[in-house]
Amino acid sequence: MEVKVFDRIEKKYLITKDEKNQLLESISKNLSKDNYHQSCIYNIYFDNHNHDLIAQSIDWTDFKHKVRARSYGGYDRVFMEIKTKIHGEEENIGFKRRFMITKKDYKKFISKKKTAEELAKKSIESPTDIQIAREIDYYFKIFNLKPKILVIYDRESYRNDSGLRITFDENLTYRSNDLDFCKTNDDKIYFKDDHDIIMEIKSHGTLPLWLVKNLSTLSIYPERFSKIGRVYQAILNKA
Repeated sequence: MEVKVFDRIEKKYLITKDEKNQLLESISKNLSKDNYHQSCIYNIYFDNHNHDLIAQSIDWTDFKHKVRARSYGGYDRVFMEIKTKIHGEEENIGFKRRFMITKKDYKKFISKKKTAEELAKKSIESPTDIQIAREIDYYFKIFNLKPKILVIYDRESYRNDSGLRITFDENLTYRSNDLDFCKTNDDKIYFKDDHDIIMEIKSHGTLPLWLVKNLSTLSIYPERFSKIGRVYQAILNKA
């Protein structure tokens, strides 16, 4: 059964390809390739006319949430997700809740032919699916949400049995029209410089010493960064 609820400490880093290659020398010795080691990820973010949810990613409030649909290239699955993040003084803690539907049912939801709760009941895998679906229906109703921005990237992921997970997101593109789970000629390049890889470290506690030493040696430090926040700012600058 797919994991539906996640809670973990999250740190993001913007790195170069050379820095990634140097880190991989140690990562490959200490971590294993994830079950889905390499994948292409499509994230459709939902928001309203005022972009209220996306604005939270820019303002860096202590508490923020995102509602999105995630699909993986080559699979007929869509995860309807609510991602909540709490910013502490030293750590960011992320909570993600989701349930799974088919791409066909996703279109029924977006066209308002079916509610999230109805679709969750149709393909229920665990009791939490219904509650998560009700929350998504609530967000869509209260905030008047619609598909707004699609972000696409290739992910490479590693993990261990202690809950440590490291991912590298590369080749990021985005668009704000024709929001379907596919690539088009309208996709825009996300990064314009050499620091074009997003490394994310997710853990349930203190990072291992070998990893801390590697990050320190390469002078790689965590940054406050939001994929959807940067896309929104790029769109505003062109408006």
